[in-house]
Amino acid sequence: MEATALTANKTTISEADREVVITRVFDAPARLLFAAFSKPEHLMRWFGPGEYPLSLCEVDFRVGGRFRFAMTGPSGVQEPPFGGAYREIVPNRKIVFDNGFLAEGAGRMVVTVTFEEAGDRTTMKVRTVFDSAESYDFHVNQGFAQGFGIALDQLAAHLAQVQA
Repeated sequence: MEATALTANKTTISEADREVVITRVFDAPARLLFAAFSKPEHLMRWFGPGEYPLSLCEVDFRVGGRFRFAMTGPSGVQEPPFGGAYREIVPNRKIVFDNGFLAEGAGRMVVTVTFEEAGDRTTMKVRTVFDSAESYDFHVNQGFAQGFGIALDQLAAHLAQVQA
């Protein structure tokens, strides 16, 4: 009887309620997009929203390898570092990693990036699942999707330069 009452009061937030999915089509091959997500020389050119480029970019790109990033804004002060570990890597097709601020108790997210090439174009899908509703609300209210969108605009410009 008591177990039923506890179950009835249980709040469950589905994974779908904690996710952000961003899809973009790029005029570039999948192998170039894969490199842009896996090599520091590319990441330093596009990752980070607008006036907050990466100023720290450490990458050990292998399953179980870790990355650590930080951005520096117009004030010149480096923002808190963030990073995680690579969970799955399928060359030119898929990258899965966890990510979050490197502070004690900070929320985490799992990011799945897929690349689907068709002709001269590649559809990239970035699915981010936050570990809690609070983490989702915090990041979405801070402009997560907008900031990532700006970074993807920069990625498109970077890819155009690389292919020129």
